[in-house]
Amino acid sequence: MTSILIVDDSLFQRRVISTPLKLNGYEVLEAVNGIEGLEKISLNKPDLILLDILMPEKNGIEVLKELQGMQNKIPVIMLTSDVQNTTREECLSLGAQAFLNKPVNVEELLRIISLSLGDNT
Repeated sequence: MTSILIVDDSLFQRRVISTPLKLNGYEVLEAVNGIEGLEKISLNKPDLILLDILMPEKNGIEVLKELQGMQNKIPVIMLTSDVQNTTREECLSLGAQAFLNKPVNVEELLRIISLSLGDNT
């Protein structure tokens, strides 16, 4: 089963995202911040990561930088309310596959996940 890790400090956002993923046959893992996210990435080796940017303790950009340093091959999709082009460009330059704005459109999210997993499933 394809596993997706959602790293987001908002319980509400994790629920909104995890429900349709589970209904579409994905195994869903969750982390509440970047530190826990990096631990779960290391332990569980998910097939894809959904990563929020604005989080306490370690934000999504810091997580991306660490993943880049580890030569991460797991696709990362950024989810954020921050719509600045500079933020988007920075995330993509650090290896993110895609950048989706919150609130997330479920159909668009599922389409981007499918595209991102194309070579991995």
